[in-house]
Amino acid sequence: MEEKLWHKTYAKGVKPFLEYDRSTVSNALSRASEKFPKHYALNYMGSRITYARLNGYVNQFSRALEDMGIGPGDKVAVCLPNIPQAVIANYAVFRIGAVAVQVNPLYTEREMIYQLDDSDAKAIITLTLLVPRMEKIQADTKIEKIIACHIHSFLPFPKKQLFPYVKKDMVRKVQPSGNVSIFKDVMKQYSAAEKKDKSAWNDIGALLYTGGTTGVSKGVMLTHANLSSNVQQFVAWFPDLRPGEERLMGNFPFFHSAGFTAIQNFCIWMAYEVILVPRPDPKINIELTRKYKPTFLPGVPTIFVGLLAEPEFREMDLSSIKGFFSGAAPLAADTIRDLKQLNGADMCEVYGLTENAPIATVTPWGGKIKPGTVGCPVPDTDIKIMDLETGQKEMPMGEEGEIAIKGPQVMKGYYKRPKETQNVLKDGWFYSGDVGRFDEDGYLTIVDRIKDMIIAGGFNVYPIEIDNVLFEHPDILEGCTIGIPDGYRGETVKAYVVPKKGATLTEADVIAYCRERLSAYKVPRSVAFVEELPKSTVGKILRRKLRDMETGTETKTN
Repeated sequence: MEEKLWHKTYAKGVKPFLEYDRSTVSNALSRASEKFPKHYALNYMGSRITYARLNGYVNQFSRALEDMGIGPGDKVAVCLPNIPQAVIANYAVFRIGAVAVQVNPLYTEREMIYQLDDSDAKAIITLTLLVPRMEKIQADTKIEKIIACHIHSFLPFPKKQLFPYVKKDMVRKVQPSGNVSIFKDVMKQYSAAEKKDKSAWNDIGALLYTGGTTGVSKGVMLTHANLSSNVQQFVAWFPDLRPGEERLMGNFPFFHSAGFTAIQNFCIWMAYEVILVPRPDPKINIELTRKYKPTFLPGVPTIFVGLLAEPEFREMDLSSIKGFFSGAAPLAADTIRDLKQLNGADMCEVYGLTENAPIATVTPWGGKIKPGTVGCPVPDTDIKIMDLETGQKEMPMGEEGEIAIKGPQVMKGYYKRPKETQNVLKDGWFYSGDVGRFDEDGYLTIVDRIKDMIIAGGFNVYPIEIDNVLFEHPDILEGCTIGIPDGYRGETVKAYVVPKKGATLTEADVIAYCRERLSAYKVPRSVAFVEELPKSTVGKILRRKLRDMETGTETKTN
């Protein structure tokens, strides 16, 4: 790859091209346990697990999985919040050459059935709270074994002191049965001695699901090469950081690509400490920051907005924090300014998609902050802006087009979906479905989303999924969902509904119906009843037209 416009903006010491250590992230954990055995890897509400202990746990649990008949290439679902068992499970799955399937524990039964069945997962590791649900849906999936995790297992204090870090209903006692095992009970039966690592550079290491451009949930196949390369690209972005010296607040969930790579895998590669946050919340962040002094504070914009709204946060000692990371949604200029004024630390905005593991661009470390942009492509990453009509013409600097990404972090493809893979992977380039433009310094601005995705509180919400639920309602003729601006969540969900003739529907009826079938963050917050939806000449509902109507930017035509 030749020199690019953005290379001139790199911080001193950041190389535009890298020579990769072909170690997998699982190999990196073994290395960290050898070099930094007494350094802390995980901090779970004050219970600190060293790298030597974490590596031992991974060895124990990987042996347990193998004794359950799980081997290379098998899929294992990990459906957990940010607790120690999530990291142990992911790395144990890596270590035996299996594939870690990330599942959001907030999903409804309907969503879980689809994802578990589509992924071919043989086992699932989840909270005791979710065991009854898993037993209920097991017949609709390929799950053979359920491994239950008590959320308080690794705590140094009685479980009643766990609150308010997690909700009380997340604690549930489960007894082992025929196909249900208890995580810690199973793990302790096996040796913690080092074992052969079966993770291979070119093999698939993880499946993370995304709605992609169509809204149909697809499993993104990320190889160990993708995962390791993306971590090394992120490491190279911060040339002044040293192994074993940093502490990151674990606000991004590990089942999301941002948390999976930029917190979990990044920290283990660098032997950093992760302060686990099972339920991100501004007040919890304040307490954990005061107690454990993170050196980096990542979060979605809603976390930072919430923190800045707390006088306690603005007044507390933040001298330990070297930088803030933000991703998953745009960050307002006043939020960046207010954070900078608190302690002088820089904000690094990160852009990427699950399909590129996910880091593609980051604000230059120690460089110019440009609100509204998402920084520059990381080393060994090429980005071009393609015309929206044909996708074949590269647009000049400053003009808008579809963002196409190329680099070692780009996925192998969508699991069992060759046609969808072919649609987005062209000659090594991943066509993102996002519209953007470069400025003269190589900073990227995201202008729009071709795929109409709504980002509400950092969660990706795919309107077509909600539309499909609306269409299933017996009294709804048509429905279309859009994102509308929200001061706290960035965007929130609004549904436009055409009732069937003679039906008597209320906003509360529609919201209650959706709440039974969708995760809480996907449920519409408001509903507008209309006589008809705007359509194209071929009858396609024009979602963009609804957004224009909502914002008052509709253009009238004859």
